[in-house]
Amino acid sequence: MNKLLFALISTLACAASGANAGEVFVAVAANFTAPMTKIAAAFQQETGHKATLSFGSTGKFYAQIHNGAPFQVLLAADQDTPAKLEREGLTIPGSRFTYAIGRLALWSKQDGLVDAKGEVLRAHNFEKIAVADPKLAPYGAAAMEVLDKLGVRQVLQAKIVQGENISMAYQWVSTGNAQLGFVALSQIMTDGSIAYGSSWVVPTTLHAPIRQDAVALKNSKDNIAVTTLLAYLQGDKAKSIIKSFGYEF
Repeated sequence: MNKLLFALISTLACAASGANAGEVFVAVAANFTAPMTKIAAAFQQETGHKATLSFGSTGKFYAQIHNGAPFQVLLAADQDTPAKLEREGLTIPGSRFTYAIGRLALWSKQDGLVDAKGEVLRAHNFEKIAVADPKLAPYGAAAMEVLDKLGVRQVLQAKIVQGENISMAYQWVSTGNAQLGFVALSQIMTDGSIAYGSSWVVPTTLHAPIRQDAVALKNSKDNIAVTTLLAYLQGDKAKSIIKSFGYEF
């Protein structure tokens, strides 16, 4: 963390103590559920501010923001949505930045089903494969891009089941309703290692980078908790948590 950013966080943390502690309402892309839950706890402990989190698909959050949802910060699963909100005048100018670069994984809770090169997609010896809705979820769009590049989308089309967001795709697999699926690496990784099952971490050459941007929304003006959270997300503690879930920068 650079000295200026550290000084900013320290100053704002002091201001947040006691009656000055604030609250920030954050719309969080579903893939970032686990790391943001951990970050929010550390954020409150260290600054006194509370981050109230809502999790869901980036596309759905975009619609909700347009319909007046009281979110003050958006942690999107892409760059396009925050940039679009920025162009539409719905954000605080200059507040947007990339907080993480996501990784896509093909995962099964069954040991040995998914091989280290993803050849299971060509063998297609499974009944269902789960993906997030590519119209709402950037991870779903990335998954479909992978299937296209591998030339297997058409042959697997009848086996594809969609969840509204990446959490629902994960649930399809974790409950056994789908034998495998494309999930965020962060959903199956804890403390730098994959918890269980079999997986293929998809090479980044097979899909566009999943750059995830944060932005302060227009109704957050003059909210010190918002300013403090955005600074905290760029600090060493938050970055360490983010990295432990498989994200890059």
